[in-house]
Amino acid sequence: MRVIELARAGGVTADTVRHYTREGLLQPRRDPRNGYQLYDAEALGRLRFIDCLRSLGIGLPEIKRILSWVDQDSPPAVDRDTLLVEHGARLRSRIHELQAIARWLEHTTHDHDAAPSLKQLIETLGSAKSAIGPDGPRSALSMMR
Repeated sequence: MRVIELARAGGVTADTVRHYTREGLLQPRRDPRNGYQLYDAEALGRLRFIDCLRSLGIGLPEIKRILSWVDQDSPPAVDRDTLLVEHGARLRSRIHELQAIARWLEHTTHDHDAAPSLKQLIETLGSAKSAIGPDGPRSALSMMR
């Protein structure tokens, strides 16, 4: 894939792909005929992984360190102090919030009368109840019933 194709497949801009390439996060090969940068399926996976980590607020220097584990084919040094571990609770909470939204969409398309209102969903997501509680993450939709 060329830059623009990778960008489209990854849901980012071509400038983002070029920036990640300059930062060493993506490693294209060069087409010997024309010098174009070419990316493979692994690059698309890396791009999506980078995008996920960025959505958690993880910066490029930390992402570069994480990807170096892959590049060096070494196991990650994951311990209690690793940034990924620190983001684990936030990630699980985000997953549950997105699942709640997906369930709400499912209910509104299949059983509109029984579905909670969008206002209720938004209020629940904004409340302390949508955060991770003592029993683990809670979904907004399950709390509305």
